[in-house]
Amino acid sequence: MNLSFGSLLRKPEAGAMLSLILVALFFVVFGGVDFSRFVGAASWVNFAANLGIVALPVGLLMIAGELDISIGAMIPAGSMSIAIVSGHYGLPIVAGIAVALGLGVVVGLINGLLTVKTSVPSLIITLATLVAMQGIVLSGSVLLTGAASVPLEAPAWARTLFGTLIAGNYQNIILWWVGFAAVLWFVIHQTPMGNWLFAMGGDKESARNAGIRTDRMTIGLFILSATSASFVGMCGAILFNSAQVSGGMNYIFNAVVSLVVGGVLLTGGFGSVIGIFLGTLTFAVVNQGIYFTDIDRNWSALIIGVMLLLAVLMNNTFRKMALTYSPKKKQ
Repeated sequence: MNLSFGSLLRKPEAGAMLSLILVALFFVVFGGVDFSRFVGAASWVNFAANLGIVALPVGLLMIAGELDISIGAMIPAGSMSIAIVSGHYGLPIVAGIAVALGLGVVVGLINGLLTVKTSVPSLIITLATLVAMQGIVLSGSVLLTGAASVPLEAPAWARTLFGTLIAGNYQNIILWWVGFAAVLWFVIHQTPMGNWLFAMGGDKESARNAGIRTDRMTIGLFILSATSASFVGMCGAILFNSAQVSGGMNYIFNAVVSLVVGGVLLTGGFGSVIGIFLGTLTFAVVNQGIYFTDIDRNWSALIIGVMLLLAVLMNNTFRKMALTYSPKKKQ
């Protein structure tokens, strides 16, 4: 029993699971939420899926000691790319998908190369690409289409894969999110690549000296992050039949909050895919759950802020307990 409890405390997702339970109880007890009705609601699940696909690779970057905030521009970039190529110019949807995802690969590659080839922190590098991509998306859209909003009519097969509703309410991007999380869980927690990732977050120089290809890993993670954000934007354009140059900036704040709640350390070296998944669910419940209560909507920001603070304190407590825990030896 002691051993299993100690193992639980060592897991980064322990705090995230407790946060999710406490948040759900808060809304049921103090908000008067009908739990069965809320669990079946599509709004928070759809919100979590779109945010989760972005948060997962950003979380892996944070575990590795880096950060990518260019996701705020890559979501509208992916959305506008497919809309301009296949909506405005009428090229096959496959070409639009290739351009949207290819743009993510290019921006991620630039972020990664600048991070490993210079001494500039990744926060500053991705801040620069965030601003640059915002300008490119806006000016490019106006230049090519003369508008900041572009319609898109995707064929049936593309809608089925990337932009349809299941049971009339649930976006099929939920399936992409769950599948993406499962693949990353296997890669990070069941293969040597996970050990490399945590070693990079602990001490990148030591990891490099141990033979880990830290530069290649870093570049790959930035490509995954930017492409995932572009994918979310692309799916949104297909689902809603249009794309706009605005939107995406909230994902930066939302993703960071989800990651912190999920037990990922801002300083790197600690976290888990399950923790990120649960942290995203928790943030989605808080963000959307207030609409199911009688609580004044103006209090939502305060609730999110308090939740973040409590999650940080709770995760720190769990880590300290894990570090100081030692099971009693049998006599």
